[in-house]
Amino acid sequence: MDHKLIIKDIKNKKLEKIYFLHGEEPFYIDLISNAVAEHALEDFERDFNQTVLYGKDCDILALLSELKSYPMMSERRVVILKEAQDLKQIDELESYLDSPLESTVFVICYKYKAFDARKKSIKNAAKNGIVFKSEKVREYQLSEWIQAYVKSLGFGITSKAGMLLAEFLGNDLGRIVKEIEKLSLLIEAGTTINEIHIEENIGISKDYNIFELTNAIATKDSVKAFKIVQYFEYNPKAGELVAIIPNLFKLFTQLMKIHFLPNKSRDVVAQTLGVHPFVAGELTNQRNNYDPKKLAQNIATLHEYDLKAKGVGNSTFPSGELMREMTYKLLY
Repeated sequence: MDHKLIIKDIKNKKLEKIYFLHGEEPFYIDLISNAVAEHALEDFERDFNQTVLYGKDCDILALLSELKSYPMMSERRVVILKEAQDLKQIDELESYLDSPLESTVFVICYKYKAFDARKKSIKNAAKNGIVFKSEKVREYQLSEWIQAYVKSLGFGITSKAGMLLAEFLGNDLGRIVKEIEKLSLLIEAGTTINEIHIEENIGISKDYNIFELTNAIATKDSVKAFKIVQYFEYNPKAGELVAIIPNLFKLFTQLMKIHFLPNKSRDVVAQTLGVHPFVAGELTNQRNNYDPKKLAQNIATLHEYDLKAKGVGNSTFPSGELMREMTYKLLY
């Protein structure tokens, strides 16, 4: 079931006895649990009828006591178990989940990993309520997710601005949402967010960032690449070597895969690499800049400098110097 439909029902007071929320992406788990906390009870009912517990500090007997207690001057009680992945005795909830109290709304927030689908607890929860698996947004879907979220707030966003956010913030949806909502307070409603808005309000340079460095190396634009490296040397927080290397590794492995694809059409490349067709077209063009032998050398170079960036075999060279040296070896 889609998280939007679950939240819509919660807001309309169509509540389940159990919400078993689990998975790698905490953002949707928080959205649903917050909706229950906000809408299941009226303000005057919460003091006596809403309990929030945390897995690490929770005693299973105390939790079961809360679940089996009856509401005071209300139709229902709400019990929210946060950080449920830290509750060592979570399997002991199996019997309650099989026969939950009608007047209790029980929300289980099991974050950062999926609960074992073979266990009876989650099967009992599905029988008597809703089980929602919160999946991570894949990297190639992140720009589209950002565009959709920005649109839901009444703004637009350029492709480059979306890619900057995705590259800089990664697939941490909570962090992305926080930055977008902060930005939405600073610009006029209906504005199309561009890279200048991102640079001025979030602090991600539109010209000097990891995305632009990766693109410069991909297109063999050495002048631009070394300008960005110099910027990173003077502004270490803008681009750290340990963050740059994974992006370049991803680039070179993608180019290597394209070299050995029998069918190099944009759609086939997009499907094989799991990227947007536009990105697939760019990568297909960029592969002409590096033959398979050079790509293999570059991947070995990245491994070498990843170790050096982490202090292995390097006790004297600063990060900026390592970055310049690595960039030279990758390009030439």
